[in-house]
Amino acid sequence: MTELKRITSRDNPFFKSLLKLAASSRARREAGQTLLDGPHLLRAFLDSGSRPLHLLQNDSALRDAEIAELLTRCADIPRTLLDDALFRQLSELKTPNGLLALIDIPAAAETQGRFALLLEDIQDPGNLGSILRSAAAAGCDAVFLSPGCADAWSPRVLRAAMGGHFALNIHESADLIAIARGFGGNILAASLRADTPLYDCDLRGNLAFAIGNEGSGLSPQLQAAVQQRFIIPMPGKVESLNAAAATAVCLFEAVRQRLWVGLQSDSA
Repeated sequence: MTELKRITSRDNPFFKSLLKLAASSRARREAGQTLLDGPHLLRAFLDSGSRPLHLLQNDSALRDAEIAELLTRCADIPRTLLDDALFRQLSELKTPNGLLALIDIPAAAETQGRFALLLEDIQDPGNLGSILRSAAAAGCDAVFLSPGCADAWSPRVLRAAMGGHFALNIHESADLIAIARGFGGNILAASLRADTPLYDCDLRGNLAFAIGNEGSGLSPQLQAAVQQRFIIPMPGKVESLNAAAATAVCLFEAVRQRLWVGLQSDSA
């Protein structure tokens, strides 16, 4: 295992660079790096076949069995021990779990996908993270984010996605209109004014869902690029679902049709 160095001063240049990454989307974009907070995210990152650049821990990490196992898997990775006060400045958790990993932000593969999401101005980090988690669970192969979306690699989005990032091709600052025009399949969007229920739509084949801003929905330009609009049936006394919940409903209806309906047809 590599030598464990220690940082005790917030004036340390390396610590200052980490603090910028933790707090600033601009710093993350310029460096092409971000921080993973906690063993779950590091495990998902390692399981994707990637390796961190540097590991950061506090004293309590040395007594945690899960973290100890991950440190063994990363025996060749440089490690730094931070005083608890310094570690807390890098973690947004009320009770830091003792492990952070510095990583290069993975580059997205050049693909438009066969089962994709087009996300327009999703601004709440929790919503965005939940959407990415659902997309990964449903087997999406590409997610395109407009420039107005929250930073996909911020600590809050990473935590909410629970490792989903590392199962997806995530394209930030994408030109959604150009993506929609060049997409080799159907693009659908939910609308409260649509007549067709989601469950009557054919969601097999190449497919993308366009998901709009939490308050204003899709822009007129992206609406014009959508081939089909549908409504999510809601017999209860609410007007709408939030963006993350609506996306999950849509994705898993597509999963049902693409997997379960196909299996039923094959067995008939």
